[in-house]
Amino acid sequence: MKRQIEIFTANCPVCDPVVKMVKELSCDNCEITTYNLVEQCDDKICINKMQEYGVKRIPAVAVDGKLLECCTNNGVSKEKLIDAGIGKAS
Repeated sequence: MKRQIEIFTANCPVCDPVVKMVKELSCDNCEITTYNLVEQCDDKICINKMQEYGVKRIPAVAVDGKLLECCTNNGVSKEKLIDAGIGKAS
């Protein structure tokens, strides 16, 4: 089963390194979707997902439908991404 990773970004200097880090840590079992909130995707799924997960700041990362704890308070860290299973086979 693939691990679903969703990244919420604004293509800013703070967001871009997080997107890069997630991609570098990902493995064959990771499926990454990046939502650029500035562009607000045509079908508005990115806005709906942002509201569903309670994203209050970006960059933010959700794994398997759950916003990472680091994204609710302190920001994204490599340790929290690894703890969430990114880069590990299921």
